[in-house]
Amino acid sequence: MAVLERPGAAKAVPGRPGRDRAARRDRPTTSVWERVRRERWMYTFILPGLVFFLVFAYLPLLGNVVAFQDYSPYWGITGSTWVGLDNFAAMFGDPQFVRALTNTLIISFLQIVFAFPAPILLALLLNSLVSDRVKRVVQTIVYLPHFISWVIVIAIWQQVLGGAGPIADLFSTIGIHDVNVMADPDTFKALVTSQVIWKNVGWGTIIFFAAISAIPDELYEAAAVDGAGSWRRTWHVTLPGLVPVITLLLILTIGSVLTVGFEQLLLQQPAVGADAAQVLDTFVYFRGISGGDWGLSTAAGLFKGVIGTILVVAANRFAKRLGTEGLF
Repeated sequence: MAVLERPGAAKAVPGRPGRDRAARRDRPTTSVWERVRRERWMYTFILPGLVFFLVFAYLPLLGNVVAFQDYSPYWGITGSTWVGLDNFAAMFGDPQFVRALTNTLIISFLQIVFAFPAPILLALLLNSLVSDRVKRVVQTIVYLPHFISWVIVIAIWQQVLGGAGPIADLFSTIGIHDVNVMADPDTFKALVTSQVIWKNVGWGTIIFFAAISAIPDELYEAAAVDGAGSWRRTWHVTLPGLVPVITLLLILTIGSVLTVGFEQLLLQQPAVGADAAQVLDTFVYFRGISGGDWGLSTAAGLFKGVIGTILVVAANRFAKRLGTEGLF
């Protein structure tokens, strides 16, 4: 019996893509649970990390409901009175919160402008050195402060820049007395940024060194054959190779723009006063743990988290519009 074909219907031709697609449609699909069962040992290794983040990162997010309550530890979450957005209204009307937010933004801006490019510049400088031994020595020296706690860092800086340190003695010899950089509110934000650079520049340099090592040597050789000097090779080869890493770290830095270091600021606040050193993290600590205003402090923490999430998403979209891969 002759089979009538519909006019315009595509004919299956052996070896053509149409036949391959039909074969793929007829092939049985593997469900998610089947893939998990097949790779069960790999997921077993992932399980401890997943449990860690679930217990210590995601489950505590449920406590943000305190931001909408007149919370009392005695009554708990289920027994505390629901107040809606009253805590947020009180937060934005609190002069201490406004001052803490202003200080946080200023310190974050200084750290993005000065502390973020510091490891990039140091990595480029060390990469231009000819001697590998000098590179390793310098890299080791600048990397060591990363392992020192902020308590020790502040103590070291106090011994050097404090009122009884060598810097104060040096100014005294030229007739300028009572110099105490560690207790000066006017220069405190620049001091905090300098401490961050001194402590973390070595760690960031390692990250950028790894990115530089991944750049193919053929690109440098081709640039040298074309007559490019060391500066032009750095500008046209090294920096474009660092763009993905710079974009990733910059997005993460922008996302944490409202987090500028709790321990560092808390240790130095008594010396310079709350007007200069009060930030959102210390505000939450003093209002919540010390002051017992749990609802308002939780509202401040939730505000910081929401703003950070919005900034990460916005920075990622902006990076993609500029032609980079972004974070996700």
